Amino acid sequence: MDGKDRISFGTDGIRGRANTPPMTAEAALRVGMAAGLHFRRNHSDKHRVVIGKDTRRSGYMLENALTAGLTATGMNVLLLGPVPTPAVGLLTRSMRADLGIMISASHNPYFDNGIKLFGPDGYKLSEMTEKKIESICNGNVASIDPEHIGRAKRIDDGLGRYVEFAKTTFPKTLRLNGLRVVVDCANGAAYRAAPEVLWELGGEVLPVAVDPDGHNINFGCGTTDPHQAVAKVLETRADVGICLDGDADRLVVIDQTGSVVDGDQLLALLAERWLVKKRLKKNTLVTTIMSNYGMEQYLNGVGIKVERTAVGDRFVTEAMRRGGFKLGGEPSGHIVMSDYTTTGDGLIAALQFLATMVESEVSAHEMTRIFDPLPQTLINVPFRKGKRPLRDRQVRAAMREGESRLKGNGRLVVRESGTEPVVRIMVESNDESKMRLAANELAAAIADAA
Repeated sequence: MDGKDRISFGTDGIRGRANTPPMTAEAALRVGMAAGLHFRRNHSDKHRVVIGKDTRRSGYMLENALTAGLTATGMNVLLLGPVPTPAVGLLTRSMRADLGIMISASHNPYFDNGIKLFGPDGYKLSEMTEKKIESICNGNVASIDPEHIGRAKRIDDGLGRYVEFAKTTFPKTLRLNGLRVVVDCANGAAYRAAPEVLWELGGEVLPVAVDPDGHNINFGCGTTDPHQAVAKVLETRADVGICLDGDADRLVVIDQTGSVVDGDQLLALLAERWLVKKRLKKNTLVTTIMSNYGMEQYLNGVGIKVERTAVGDRFVTEAMRRGGFKLGGEPSGHIVMSDYTTTGDGLIAALQFLATMVESEVSAHEMTRIFDPLPQTLINVPFRKGKRPLRDRQVRAAMREGESRLKGNGRLVVRESGTEPVVRIMVESNDESKMRLAANELAAAIADAA
């Protein structure tokens, strides 16, 4: 196979610009066939795959191509339509499927799309399994005999099943009566589920970005651009705002003053509350290298350990499973609660936050000022395809210089994104001048090498 057409998995499945390699119909067909061949155990007609998607127009193209590839290898496909990513994990397990697939590029613009794979246990596939499927994709993918071709059918109540499950995670003794909640669904996968769940639990729901047209997902809305939700909270004097991203696996909260609360503050809040309730297994929170060091200092002070992983909710989840931990997440708003979900779930995380508000009778603003974050700067530096700027000699020298400058009063994290061709630089320090100098010098060196 031509190098430019090779299919490779990143930190969260396969992602790219729609109708451009690797996000073409042909590539999706091959992924479907490869995944089908990997998970097919015998020639029975009992093999099942569930497929969900968000609201991007290109989802139709990829859904059909994946279905063709899977049925060509004898898999029976159950089509859920637009549902949140965590619903695919849930329904893969509850419907006894061999495989779950979510078609989404998460928080990216509409012109991108992606494919995320879940195993029969409802968890995202391990890197080892993805590599095996990747190898099949890029080799000779074989079809099966005509008598073993699979079927495909629509599942009309998939979203309803997820809605009912989400409500069970909210304490039965509580209701959202009297709570005015703005919910921004990013014109994405939760545009029906999130408002419905909040309303059925008694909230006064004020929806934002719930009119998807195939092109407006994440556009001026959602976790990456919550200005509409902020304006709605202030305009309506709402008690709280809930922002989800395009596939609803991330959460950002807006307090009643219009301030945006990131995942670190939410994780600190939940970890401390769960510690008091003796729900925090081994008194440990799992998060990534990108979480603010101020959170770690605060949580250590109240008796909570912080275990860090590589970036990506899959790595958080894997560490939670290895250690038997119950709570983990990322500053971007991925929050994983293993009592309820197998992956990040923005809606269920929001319900846990709202339950805490109702129980404590404390405002969102008071609840979410858990720790003082260490000053932090983030810079994304794009690079051309085929370049590996972090291997450049001058870049590595700039990294050493930055680490030396920050020694004792800060930290530097540099990594290539697993979903797009950018290098992400994060610098934290109590000395803001040193922080910005280290970040800017390193960004310049990377730009020269990119």
